[in-house]
Amino acid sequence: MKWTLSRSMLVAGIAAVTFAGCFQDSGIKSSHAGAAPVVVAAAAAAPNAPTTVTLPNFANLVEQVGPAVVNIAVTSVQKGGDDAMGEDPFYDFIRRFQGMPQQPQQRNRPDRISRGVGSGFIISSDGYVMTNHHVVDGADEVVVKLTDKREFKAKVIGSDERTDVALIKIDASGLPFLKMGDPDKARVGEWVIAVGSPLGLDNTVTAGIISAKARRLPDESYVPFIQTDVAINPGNSGGPLFNMNGEVIAINSRLINNSGAASFAGISLAIPIDVAMKVKDQLLKTGKVVRGILGLTFQPVDADLAKSLGLDKAQGSAVTNVTRGSGADKAGLKVGDVILQVDDTKIDDPSDLPRLIGERAPGETVTLKVWRNKSTQTIKATLGAAPSSPSNAKGGKRGSGGSEEKLPAKLGISARPLQPQEARKLDVDGGLVLEDVNGAAAKAGLRTGDVVLMANGEPVTTVDELRKQVGSAKDGKVLLLIQRGEGRAFIALPTN
Repeated sequence: MKWTLSRSMLVAGIAAVTFAGCFQDSGIKSSHAGAAPVVVAAAAAAPNAPTTVTLPNFANLVEQVGPAVVNIAVTSVQKGGDDAMGEDPFYDFIRRFQGMPQQPQQRNRPDRISRGVGSGFIISSDGYVMTNHHVVDGADEVVVKLTDKREFKAKVIGSDERTDVALIKIDASGLPFLKMGDPDKARVGEWVIAVGSPLGLDNTVTAGIISAKARRLPDESYVPFIQTDVAINPGNSGGPLFNMNGEVIAINSRLINNSGAASFAGISLAIPIDVAMKVKDQLLKTGKVVRGILGLTFQPVDADLAKSLGLDKAQGSAVTNVTRGSGADKAGLKVGDVILQVDDTKIDDPSDLPRLIGERAPGETVTLKVWRNKSTQTIKATLGAAPSSPSNAKGGKRGSGGSEEKLPAKLGISARPLQPQEARKLDVDGGLVLEDVNGAAAKAGLRTGDVVLMANGEPVTTVDELRKQVGSAKDGKVLLLIQRGEGRAFIALPTN
């Protein structure tokens, strides 16, 4: 079958990210997004002629995988309890009308029951099923419904909020199950299909293409999402995303749109199945997920930072803080180091670092390729099990004491040394509080209240030390390490 297709591109800002979620009787909890599949069959005959495309037939594929996709119904009970009638807006009127006593009487408030629907898929013949964490989170009862109409109460084996992956089990055998694919081999533009229960409609099939890979969210560093335009709606959460070989390459999880509504908007995100299976293995073994950690914070390396550090291109993750006593600290990692590689894997995207470390178990040793002082070094570090508690430090406040000193006007900043009590609160040896920020400094991203800890890799505790580093800066920029609230970052400040 052939269709004529003319396309226009609409570019808009993304303003909201929502879990694909369950479809609930009290309202939509979350959802996904989508579009129809297309494969180009022939080029246009004339410059202005419409493109002719051929649509694939998914029927055989759906027949093959459909029986292993399940509907998941969840029930949550919010306990009631005693409730004072005095809280009722009509109580006072009733009391006076019927001559009731002044003190409020107690009454029983009924339990509140919430129901939802999600999706899942069978990964073994003995009844193990994968879905999303947010589908089963907080559920008092989980019921799995198969395509042959059989229903089973499920046990939640384990669930990981960070990756939004959950493993559940039903008491059944001889079940159809799905084959896992390799997300790394999936290519942008390839056809994919989703099967699930949008709005509670079992085994609904939608199709589209992979729009992008390794999508990152601001609050998520462990999942390199696969973006698709497959139509996903509330209830699709936890359902499989298939390639054309009938292999699961991801778990549908979230949608993005510009309205905040939990409905299809053309952009959906799915968790790569290799990430999900690593989580599944831990859940199956221990019922929980334990991740390794280096004990440091970092930031992306942009072109300015790369130039300041002597790198030939923007790459890796720049260390902005090292937790005392952590594996990173014991290994000798320093602020200003750039981690270029973990074992045999290069850090192409800075968010690769927490994922690569998080996939390793506490106590394991990793080999890091590090850029320091304009040369590469190899450092071995042993991973810890959990991060240290975040600092409660806040940036210095204007007028909190000390004498403000002016730096060269071209910088657009004035600063003063940290007071001893401020340094203790920040858990640092010293630094400079920015009292005024304008001009070039403001454009570079500095703010009043930022604390400058280092300049060009050297600690600064006095304005004279900062002035000296500014005077010796090369390439017209001084590289500052600043602390803002509980976070740290490098900022390249122009000096000319």
